[in-house]
Amino acid sequence: MKNNLIFEFNVDKTTNTIFIIREFNAELSLVWDAFTKQEIIDQWGAPEPWISKTKSMDFKVGGRRLYAMCSPEGQEHWSTQDYTSITPKTNLKYLSGFADKDGNVHPEFSGTENDVNFSETNGVTTVRISLKYKTLANLERMIERGFREGFTLTMINLEKILTNLSAK
Repeated sequence: MKNNLIFEFNVDKTTNTIFIIREFNAELSLVWDAFTKQEIIDQWGAPEPWISKTKSMDFKVGGRRLYAMCSPEGQEHWSTQDYTSITPKTNLKYLSGFADKDGNVHPEFSGTENDVNFSETNGVTTVRISLKYKTLANLERMIERGFREGFTLTMINLEKILTNLSAK
């Protein structure tokens, strides 16, 4: 087990991209499942006290996940993930955007390119994520709304889930 796991979060405003690197003390197959199986994603996919609720998920190229982050007070913020490329246990690409509960994507806040890469060395899985926004304004809006803080909290949730699943 590795101590001092890497967590890097960098913003490049020249390319409208957020780059994230996060290590987990878990096998690659388990981390892959955590990013690709609805029943696991919903356990960690929102910063506490919010929860993630998937309405539908068709995990295949051309498929879509429609989900909401739900507050304890009942607020729902809907989003989509449209899968564009899946290379099992190596890479996942999708376009994300904000939507309504029926999956109608908000045109101004859609089309963020997500590129998620997975690798494992000595039982430590590294996840490298790039999020490329259509415009600098969209990137800055996400940063202003606390994306870094929220994402950090979801990674803490994921780490707890992976620890529990690894212990089984």
